[in-house]
Amino acid sequence: MEIGFSLGSNLYNRKRLLMQAKNLLLSAPRTRFVDQSPIYETTPVDVKPEYQEMTYLNSIIIVESDLPLESWLSYIGKIEHMLGRERNETDRNAPRPIDIDIIYAGDQIIDSGGLEVPHPRWAERRFVVQPLNDVRPGMILPEARKPVSEILRTLPPDDGLCVYDERW
Repeated sequence: MEIGFSLGSNLYNRKRLLMQAKNLLLSAPRTRFVDQSPIYETTPVDVKPEYQEMTYLNSIIIVESDLPLESWLSYIGKIEHMLGRERNETDRNAPRPIDIDIIYAGDQIIDSGGLEVPHPRWAERRFVVQPLNDVRPGMILPEARKPVSEILRTLPPDDGLCVYDERW
């Protein structure tokens, strides 16, 4: 099954953390690399004013894997912890060294045990839709009804969004 992961970082050496997260995702058993978007620098979304200047680096990684999604959820938590992420229960959007989300997994729709696939807010976030459009513009995610490229056209512009690194 094809799985799309969103990677984000706005602390420390952001590019290095994205690269480490990508390599750790690809080291999972029964998983192979399929594609990746460029890395984008993006404006933080829904953050406190004191974090507004802490821009993110974001990218999409696509893999092929037959691991169960519940295993991926656990594995992602371990990767985030290894790379220094500490969950902030009082501020969901606090700065973080790494954030990994499952954006889609084939045509699956799941909402149980802390796992929501497709990601519930993917289509509202240019920092997800822009890089996803680079690798899967014609894809229609479950329940989306239109391709990624059309969803991108409906989103408001983000003047802070720019390509940070084409090939990484």
